[in-house]
Parts: sequence; C-alpha cells; structure tokens
Amino acid sequence: MCGIVGLHLREPSLYPQLGALLTDMLGQMCDRGPDSAGMAIYGDQAWSPVGDSTVSLLDCPIPATELAARLSASLDTTVTGIDLSPTTILHGVVVAEDLAAAVRSVVPSARVIGFGDDLTVLKGVGNPIDLANRFGLPSASGWQGVAHTRMATESAVTAEGSHPFSVGPDQCLVHNGSFSNHMSIKHQLERDGVVFDSANDTEVGARFVAKQLAEGVDLEKALLMLNETFDGFYTLLVSTADSFAVVRDAISCKPAVIAETDQWVAMASEYRALANLPGVDNARIFEPEPEEVYVWHR
Repeated sequence: MCGIVGLHLREPSLYPQLGALLTDMLGQMCDRGPDSAGMAIYGDQAWSPVGDSTVSLLDCPIPATELAARLSASLDTTVTGIDLSPTTILHGVVVAEDLAAAVRSVVPSARVIGFGDDLTVLKGVGNPIDLANRFGLPSASGWQGVAHTRMATESAVTAEGSHPFSVGPDQCLVHNGSFSNHMSIKHQLERDGVVFDSANDTEVGARFVAKQLAEGVDLEKALLMLNETFDGFYTLLVSTADSFAVVRDAISCKPAVIAETDQWVAMASEYRALANLPGVDNARIFEPEPEEVYVWHR
C-alpha cells in the first residue's frame, strides 16, 4: 500500500519547521506502511553544511568517526561522520561523486543511498515515526523534504529496500504502487551500462529518471518519458536540487492529493497528512490528473 509525503517550502521563515512538519505528515501515514521508512531532507545545515557535499550510506561496518578519518586521509580534506544507525552521514568539501566513490572504495560492503550538495537521506526498518524521532527528523531544517512509509510487496523488508531511491546527485524518487514491466526496462538499462543496487522495482524507475536527467532532459520530460515506458499502477514523487514533481499512471488508482499555498506546496497519499500544515484552510487542494506531470521549482 505505502504512503508518500512531501513538502516544498517557498517561505524561508518556515525552513526551521521543515523537519517537524514532515514528521507530522509521516506520522499520519504509518498505517499505510508500518514495516520501514525513509526520509530525505534538502538544506539541513547540520547534515549538509553549505559548501560541503554529503553522502548517506547504510550498514557501514565501521564507526562513522573512523570512516571519516580514513576518508579524510584518502581525499586530503576534512570529512565529518555522523552515526544515525543504520544510516551514516558523511560530509566534506569535496565533489559529491568523489566522496561517494571514496566511500565505496573504503567500505565496499556499505550501500550508498544518497549523495549531493544539499541532500541527506535516512532509512531504517521499523515503525516510521519511531525511526523519524530516532534520526532527529523533527529538529531538521531545510527547504524541501520527502518521506515514505513502506509496505513491501516486490522485495524483502530491509532498510535498503525502503524509499526514497536516490541514485543521482540531489535526486530522490518515492513510489506507491508497482511497475509491471520493470525487469525488461532494467535489462535495457543494464545493457546501456547502468548498475543496480537492488531487485526493487522502484530503483528501476529512479535509475530511468536519473539517466534522462544526466543526458540533459528536464524533469518534466523525463517523467513524461517514464509514463510512456513503464506499465503498472503508480504515484511518484520526484525531487531534485531545485524541483518537486508528482506524476501518476493512466489509471490513477493509487491515491494522491496536492495542496498549494503561497508559502508551500505539499503532496501526500491522503489528505489527513496535510491537515496540520500552516494555512492549509486557504490552500488550493486537488487530486493530480492521470499522466499529467506537475512540477514546482525553487
């Protein structure tokens, strides 16, 4: 079933409230996906300081401080490590792709789950609101966030199988539904040189979108191409370093509602996740149309 929530803030005075607002939204969706959860925050200064790149990884076999020390020596710059088990956050003044590559070299058994200049990804198994509180999400600040409660249908209940899938710099995709033809698309992407980390169908969608963006296609076109290529029932929320987008399949049986004000844009699987947002009584509230791509830019 799964639950999606996302919040794109237009009003800077609300940035300190991002984590608290997103936590409340996520809490309303716990019954839609009680087995695991993931969250992505754009712009938190503790997790992603200005001028640093950030890498998030799962199941690191060594303490965050030790890994940071090894990476600092390898990259000849200061890398800081934060342990939010099972997620580890690393940041430093280095190109994000270079930091991710160094992590894979030093701890090849760990799974990189997000990287970029402004993005932190957190994942875990268990009750979503318990995970959010353990990670410290209510105290997070920033300008955009997405989160997902998972009820596994296509793969095992693991932290790495939870959403969002972040496979390109500062990019995230969260998904409610299933892709019926993802294996054929995965095989084509692999023939094109794309490497996968899991058997999850959502990763195929995320890799497809990331490939289009890397080739210069804008986000709206990439999602239109996804609609043309993928079969199944799905609602997707896709975020990038400057965008927040929603798209549904042609049948649109997976629920979604969008609310928009001058101060923010929010999306959720159900209205109850939006009900406590500031000024929601004056929001424009609507259900996204089938196969129409909705994009908001920072």
